[in-house]
Amino acid sequence: MIEYENRWSLPDWKSALLWTRARNVQGMKVVLDILGEASKTLNDAEVARDAYLDLVTNISNERLYASISVKASSLGYTLDRSACLDNILAIAKESAARKVGFEMDMEGRSLVDFTLEAAGKCSQSKYPITLALQAYLDRTPMDINAAITSGIRVRLVKGAYVGDVVDYMDIQGRFKNLARILIDSGASFCVSTHDSELIVWTTMKAAEISERVEFGMLKGLSDQTKLDFIKNKWRVSEYVPFGSSKAAYESRRRAYLRMLESIGRQSAP
Repeated sequence: MIEYENRWSLPDWKSALLWTRARNVQGMKVVLDILGEASKTLNDAEVARDAYLDLVTNISNERLYASISVKASSLGYTLDRSACLDNILAIAKESAARKVGFEMDMEGRSLVDFTLEAAGKCSQSKYPITLALQAYLDRTPMDINAAITSGIRVRLVKGAYVGDVVDYMDIQGRFKNLARILIDSGASFCVSTHDSELIVWTTMKAAEISERVEFGMLKGLSDQTKLDFIKNKWRVSEYVPFGSSKAAYESRRRAYLRMLESIGRQSAP
């Protein structure tokens, strides 16, 4: 399905919805993210909010198996935190009303506290939410426990920004320790990784609780593994960004592949 020029992302919402329907036919959920930079004005943040509200409407109208994922930076975090929170809650409310999954991505270290606060506000308002938490931060065990207590579903990721550790093996070990917390919690959760070792480890450790586990993967990587998961009755989602502001996102993806190559590894097939 992957064309080289659209490997990591898609150009617009129409192509994203078509892609989602094709993945749904294969039994795969899609998590849609509208690519964009940090808002420079409050009007930019409102435009981003309205784009997500329209996306929720389209997902609902098309009856697609999809969630949306938002970033605080595009919804006004650096301009007015109160307005940003209002934008997040507006999207979460509409998503809940239309029964469309709502997720929040985690960005740089400076946004962690606010993103956790916003996720907590969503949960308090009875808006279901999934929150990405990063294995490479020292604080993440505490944040996972707080999320579970607050009824927030966790999507565990390694992290794509600047963390407290950079060593691959160290992050891998932290990821396993955090996954153990989630496995033992009794809560539903998502693990997002293309690391073959972590995939095998998680499927073994979570074999008896597979109904609580979703494996998340990016568009452009591990396509065969995604289909193998579905064949073996695991839940799987594909993270699919779309829009014209793709440079920063795709740069992080290429950096990830270069890092794997530098240590003699590669992503799951």
